[in-house]
Amino acid sequence: MTPSFAQFRLPLLAAVLASALGACASLPPPTGEVAAAEQAVARAENGDGDQYAADDLNRARGELSQAQAALSAGRDDDARRLALAAAADADLAAARSRQAKAEAALELRRNEVAELRRRVQNPEGQR
Repeated sequence: MTPSFAQFRLPLLAAVLASALGACASLPPPTGEVAAAEQAVARAENGDGDQYAADDLNRARGELSQAQAALSAGRDDDARRLALAAAADADLAAARSRQAKAEAALELRRNEVAELRRRVQNPEGQR
């Protein structure tokens, strides 16, 4: 009796699945994600995140520290997850800082406009 494809199908499928799973499990260490998180935290710090979004920035710093520790311990999945969370929180801190600065500038401009309107309506000589 000659072997048919049906006899080889199950072992072939098992071999393909095993090699696919092996490829998924061999992700490189998340050094790029950790570096991106470090840069995001630095951007938030440079954008006055300490002043305008301290809670978000402190959370990002903590997650970054945990990601670096996990990377050193070889816990790549934890390091990747924490680094991505740190980058997201740092980006949030930077965005909130930009928003607070924009709102402060808007308030300043509104006050200037109100002062100019007051001057136009009440010239100095007509008090």
